[in-house]
Amino acid sequence: MRRCAGEVFGWERLRPSQLDAMTAVMQGRDTVVVMPTGAGKSAVYQVPGVLLTGPTVVVSPLIALQRDQVAHLARIEGRGASAVNSAQGARDNEAVWDRVRAGRLDFLFVSPEQLAKDEVIARIAAAAPALLVVDEAHCVSTWGYDFRPDYLSLRHVRARIGGPPLLALTASAAPPVRADVVERLGMNEPYEVVAGFDRRNISLEVVRHRENAHKRRWVVERAAAEAKPGIVYAGTRREAEEYAKELAALGFDSAPYHAGLSAGERSRTHDRFRDGALDVVVATSAFGMGIDKPDIRFVLHASVPGSLDTYYQEIGRAGRDGEPARAILAYRPEDLGVQRFRTGTPPDPEVLGDLIDAVREHRGAVTATALRERTGLSPTPLTSLLHLLEEAGAVRVRQRGGVRAVPGASRDACVHEALRIASARVSLERSRVEMMRAYAETSGCRRRHLLGYFGETLPADGCAGCDMCARTRHATEVPTRAGDVLSGTDPDPLAPAPADGAFPPGTRVGHGRWGEGEVMSEDGDRITVLFESVGYRTLSLPSIHARGLLTPIPPTASRG
Repeated sequence: MRRCAGEVFGWERLRPSQLDAMTAVMQGRDTVVVMPTGAGKSAVYQVPGVLLTGPTVVVSPLIALQRDQVAHLARIEGRGASAVNSAQGARDNEAVWDRVRAGRLDFLFVSPEQLAKDEVIARIAAAAPALLVVDEAHCVSTWGYDFRPDYLSLRHVRARIGGPPLLALTASAAPPVRADVVERLGMNEPYEVVAGFDRRNISLEVVRHRENAHKRRWVVERAAAEAKPGIVYAGTRREAEEYAKELAALGFDSAPYHAGLSAGERSRTHDRFRDGALDVVVATSAFGMGIDKPDIRFVLHASVPGSLDTYYQEIGRAGRDGEPARAILAYRPEDLGVQRFRTGTPPDPEVLGDLIDAVREHRGAVTATALRERTGLSPTPLTSLLHLLEEAGAVRVRQRGGVRAVPGASRDACVHEALRIASARVSLERSRVEMMRAYAETSGCRRRHLLGYFGETLPADGCAGCDMCARTRHATEVPTRAGDVLSGTDPDPLAPAPADGAFPPGTRVGHGRWGEGEVMSEDGDRITVLFESVGYRTLSLPSIHARGLLTPIPPTASRG
């Protein structure tokens, strides 16, 4: 593997975590890999993909991400890599399948939506793939921040293409997410490699604002002052356009990027930024996943993201070369209202009941097309609701397509269970927003808070750089512009962990009202617990001990 990495890819060395994961893959083991952005996750399948007999199939969620990965592999002489997706014409896709049939393709990239097609499954199965890779694997988890119902079918897809070893990759997966990924992908005693979440070369900073107009002016000035290149994340398409225009007026090469632009415009912006022709891209969250650009010096969020998962993923695009970089958040508490709105609401019980009835009308399996015609639901909501009803025990989504009703299942009980599951997810999303608020408003170490969210503790040598730890203990509020920017107060940012070790991170606990959960972090006299029913909650240790709020659960009695 080391020789292949050097001779084929030109990599002088492999990180221990990369080599560890590659070894498991080469041994034919199911493997889960959690590595920060820039730590070389793609290498974990690229080196084995060259050495194994048979193509490596990579499930990748975005066409832009597929294009980047294919372009990278295309630079390697003698290695075939192509994608099949909706952005290509039928003739181009057919040419890819010709290469697959001829055995001239080492890597095939597909989206989960492509894998919903029987003909795609059949063609992949005929090629006898050596490895199935699920990139951005957190998308399969309802605990994950970017849950996508189409990912839930991948367990069945694996069986239909011959059951090759499965490699699940993600940059952001706390322990409950990893457990969910393993379960939902049907992984068999997987080997886990977790490289850690602390990107120590990225300094963390939050600047608080009172008024939106002042914040907007500050964002432009700060983006202009930072070392280039950089990314500004805006909350809306309109803001992305406006910020890019203002930066261009100051003499910077900048461009907007959002889903409202044509595919050609997005592609040109993507390529120009990757090739160093742009100073700043101002984007919505549609930009950045999979960008192979190591020298991004700053990521500035003009609006607060909806979760620390999203924030960590996006700031991780900075400083991939290991050089110093900045992650800056322009924070206005009122902006959180938009994120709370986006958490959504549980589905209508009548819609769920009608969908169960539509499935039951057929003696055998009913197709998704027939259900769309019968219910009037569009493809994405239908897929989501069907998987929800499958979790509730009302229907079974079959491996080869089609949906069947579960015999004897109570319609009303299944609707009730589906609503319970959906409500728990809404609560989880709302709790993520609150954890984002807590990060922005903390008076302690931001790095400790961010790592704790993912179930990790601050290293023994302390914070590598955040604005709170850089301030003196007795700093007071000093606005940089009247009525505009506020900074927080600063108690000891490196306060020691509590002496009582009854609830260390990773402990499964029970709560009288919220049920089971897992301790994610401890910070001074507080712990943060991720509960299955309500999401993240931060609790006071003195209150826990005084009132007996939590009960440790032995490992054998906990979920999974």
